Parts: sequence; structure tokens; C-alpha cells
Amino acid sequence: MIRILIFLGIVLTLDFYALQSIRSVSKNTWLTVLYVLCSLFVLGNIIYQAMSLNRSSGVNHDFYTAFALFVLFYVPKFILIAAMFGEDVFRLFEGIYNTAFSKSNTGDAFFKARRAFIGKLALGVAAIPFLSILYGITKGKHNYKVLKYTLFYDDLPQEFDGYKVTQISDIHSGSFDEKAKIEYAVDLINEQASDVIMFTGDLVNSKTSEMLPWKSLFSRLSAKDGVFSVLGNHDYGDYLRWPSEEAKTKNFQDMLTLQKDMGFQLLLNESKFIERDGARLAVIGVENWGKGFKQKGDLKKAASQISKDDFKILLSHDPSHWQYEVIDDKLHYQLTLSGHTHGMQFGIEIPGVFKWSPIKWRYKYWAGLYQNTGQYLNVNRGFGFLAFPGRVGIWPEITVITLKKGKKAVK
Repeated sequence: MIRILIFLGIVLTLDFYALQSIRSVSKNTWLTVLYVLCSLFVLGNIIYQAMSLNRSSGVNHDFYTAFALFVLFYVPKFILIAAMFGEDVFRLFEGIYNTAFSKSNTGDAFFKARRAFIGKLALGVAAIPFLSILYGITKGKHNYKVLKYTLFYDDLPQEFDGYKVTQISDIHSGSFDEKAKIEYAVDLINEQASDVIMFTGDLVNSKTSEMLPWKSLFSRLSAKDGVFSVLGNHDYGDYLRWPSEEAKTKNFQDMLTLQKDMGFQLLLNESKFIERDGARLAVIGVENWGKGFKQKGDLKKAASQISKDDFKILLSHDPSHWQYEVIDDKLHYQLTLSGHTHGMQFGIEIPGVFKWSPIKWRYKYWAGLYQNTGQYLNVNRGFGFLAFPGRVGIWPEITVITLKKGKKAVK
């Protein structure tokens, strides 16, 4: 309750300041009334939903909606506040300077006109994130992108030259809200006609039952060499308040059974081989290992049947595992596939030119392809979404990687 009151006090203070900024542009009474009513509704709704959250029930779509509305209305406000606060600070120092050096004042009319101009400019700038977030909530969360990479390796067996891998990650089925869009995405995965599909964890948000309505749909995923998978941090049931330890254990066993029933080859700190004309490619899967998260992944156990000469594809949900354990491992993992970060579902990307998201302050490797000591990591931006029901600038991803024998690094 104390945290909520502090949050409410801070937001209302900022809200009042934003209102004064808007009134510097227009003093229309109805605009003021509309602003106040919208603010009270959005703020009251998210506080009510937060106080009503039941950690025993799993996904709460009403809270997700309330959070989306809060982000939609308040992120642009904070941009407006920052701009107007800068103007007020400038005016403060200008006034002090004029007083100290007996400079003539340019007059209230000038200051009012300048503030009105800055206010209009700030409102125009604030409209950009508003429209971007609105698109992200309504369309962006299903704006699936197929990203294709070609990786060249000297040590790739000739028999696997041209081998295609489709990676998906972070399905988060508990957040799904539009069946037709999900069906389209599953069909899009199959249309890639890859040799193998690899899923890198987080099938659900909180509990296995979230996936049951989607079981038959994702069972349609098909590739010549099958579908391999690993667990993500959300697949263990750790984010739910269970009535008993037995219930949590049953949920986890249901997760293992579900993936088997869907045709996924779940790798729990183990490995399997894909063979072609006497040559083989090793697929190694570890349980979740994350910096600051559950660390059940055991790389040595998973690779106990692997030799240094094998060409290896490692499935590990959290990219921090690559950073802290995989890169320096003596076995040399040619390709690691991860997910987990979602690219924070928010950022700016200009393909091949610029990539930024606040998540970069938490994860060194957070989206896309990385290379270190001849080893590659692909961090998939995720298939679904979590908490915030949208994506802004960081779109849901289906990755297709073609392995080629040769010296060229990346195409």
C-alpha cells in the first residue's frame, strides 16, 4: 500500500505539471476536463488491477490492458513534462541572470508566447510515441518478421552444407488474444521449409494449462528433422503462488508431457545427433541458466556425449549463459540459439544500421546475431509478448539460419 501511495503521489504531481503545460497552449475548459477524466481513469484502473492481482490465478489480461493504457497515456506525458521542465529551468536561470545584471526584461508577453510555442512543439513530439505505442498494442504484437542469416563455417560437415534451421522463442501462450494471428504465424514458420525447427524456451507465462488451448495448433509445426526444444525460466511455474509443492511439481510434469505430446523433442541437459550420410550434427539443450534467474542448466552434463570435433548447435534460453559459460568452454560451440530478452518489446531498429533498446543496459547480448572467437549467438526477439500486450519497434521474430561450408563469416 505504501508503494502504491508513493507511486500515486509522484504520478499525480507529474500529471498536474503536465496539465499546466497543456494549459499554456490551450485554456479550453473541456480539454482540461477531458484530460483530468482520462488521467483519473487510467491511473485508477491500473492501481485497482494491481491491488486485485492474484498470483495464484496466473495471467490477468485485465491487468495487461490497464498496463497498456498506462504506458500509452503516460509515456507521451513524460516526454511533454521533460520538454516543458527544460523550458522552465531555462526561464529560471534567464530571470536570475537578468536580475543579477540589471538586464531589461523582455516582458511577460514574450515568455508566454515562447512557452506556448515550446508547448506545441512538445505536444507534437509526444504524439510520436503515443501513435507508436498505439500501433504496437493493436498491430505490432503480431507484426511477425522472418529474419534470415547465412553462416559460414570451415568445420561444417559437407553433408550439412545448406542445412536450414528455423528458430522460434518465447511463445508465452498465456498472453495470446487473437487466434487467427497465431495461426498465421504458425503457418509462416512451416512455410520456411527448414530442415529442423528449434524452440528456445518460455512456452507459457505461469502454468502449463495456458498452452492447452493452443496445443493442437503448435503440434502442426513440422520439419524433416523434427522440433527440438528447451525450457525457459517461465516454464517451471516459479511465477505463480501454488497451493502446495505437489501442485507445482505436477504442473512441471504436465509441461514435460505436453511438449512430448506436441511432438517437441525436449532436451533437459542432454544432447541428440542429426545424421546425414555418415556425418552428424550435435544438438545440445540445457535447462534454464540465467544471470539473476534460475540456473538449472548443466552444460557439462548436456555435452557429456559430445566430442570437440562435432559441429554443435546449443539451445540455451538465456543469452547471459553464452556470455558467462559458453564462450570460454573448451568444446567450442559453433552456434548458440537463445531468446528470453524479447528485446524488451520496445526499441528502435534500422536493419543493418542502428539498433537500440533499454534492455541493452541489462543484457550485453539482447537481440540478433553476435560473434565471438568464431562462435555465433542468435538472440531471438521472441514470438509472443509478456506483461505489456504490444511491441514497439521490436517485432516478433521467426529466425531462419542457413549453415554453409566455407570461410565467409556472415552474409
